Amino acid sequence: MAAASISKTLTKCRSVGGRDPLFYLSRYKLRDGLPRAFSNSNSASEFASSTGGKSEKGSRTLSKWLLFLPGAITFGLGTWQIFRRQDKIQMLEYRRKRLEAEPLKLNILSPSTENVDSLEFRRVICKGVFDEEKSVYVGPRSRSISGVTENGYYVITPLMPIPNNPESVQSPVLVNRGWVPRSWRDKSLEDSRDHKQPLNIAPPSAQQNERISWWRFWSKKPTTVEDQVTAAAPVEVVGVIRGSEKPSIFVPANDPSSCQWFYVDVPAIACASGLPENTIYIEDINENVNPSNPYPVPKDVNTLIRSSVMPQDHLNYTLTWYSLSAAVTFMAYKRLAPKKTRR
Repeated sequence: MAAASISKTLTKCRSVGGRDPLFYLSRYKLRDGLPRAFSNSNSASEFASSTGGKSEKGSRTLSKWLLFLPGAITFGLGTWQIFRRQDKIQMLEYRRKRLEAEPLKLNILSPSTENVDSLEFRRVICKGVFDEEKSVYVGPRSRSISGVTENGYYVITPLMPIPNNPESVQSPVLVNRGWVPRSWRDKSLEDSRDHKQPLNIAPPSAQQNERISWWRFWSKKPTTVEDQVTAAAPVEVVGVIRGSEKPSIFVPANDPSSCQWFYVDVPAIACASGLPENTIYIEDINENVNPSNPYPVPKDVNTLIRSSVMPQDHLNYTLTWYSLSAAVTFMAYKRLAPKKTRR
């Protein structure tokens, strides 16, 4: 309706005065309505364009900062390796001081959890008798001899107390005697199977009984078989108190029922050997190996103050991460730097 009235007014003005219709439109009492509509539409478009420009500018700013994110992450990893290196230095120094201390006598220690936790990496001297039948083989563990790698196992044997001997251990102790070749484990398993198999011996007949009685009558020595129990010789072990190993995610779980031990789990090995769970576990570090009986090979004490990742390795990792951070940050800066146009 307003548009129709405006067109009629413009036609009348053109016919009456012959002047420009805009002259009359400026004096028309509805002159404020049409410009306001146009001005409102223009302001709305300007506001929308300004809002879209601000959002686009914000997204561009965010994308620019994201280019520096890899550099910040690698810089943080390099800093983390510095702290890891310091912790590793303190840990190895702690072990070194403990190993340099005078060895303790294990006959005065009780197998409590508090003692084991507080005395780890302390050298001890203990006397007792090895119970070979309860030995456990943990592995496989490789050993390099003159550049040749050979697979074997760690043999862990309970050290039992000696009756009426005050210098002996007062309770059983698990001793990691060292590395043995695979043949030792195979032979031990065969012997244990032979002991478990029952002997199927048929009872003697009446005629055989008569011959045996006749032979007993005429022979000077009876044929009674006496049980010959070989008394194991007492041993003195110089070792280091240790705890259970922490296996990685790639190490299989132990299977005590099939005698498969892939890592040292002290409570589980103690239960499998018929000992209490809080049994003390030590690693033999005695260097006086008998040449005629070279196995088991005790652990080298220097391996206890080594780690799979030494402080020098952490320093190398730090330099690597910092170099990568510098390279990535420089690439992001070059990507965002304004390009100079040639005239």
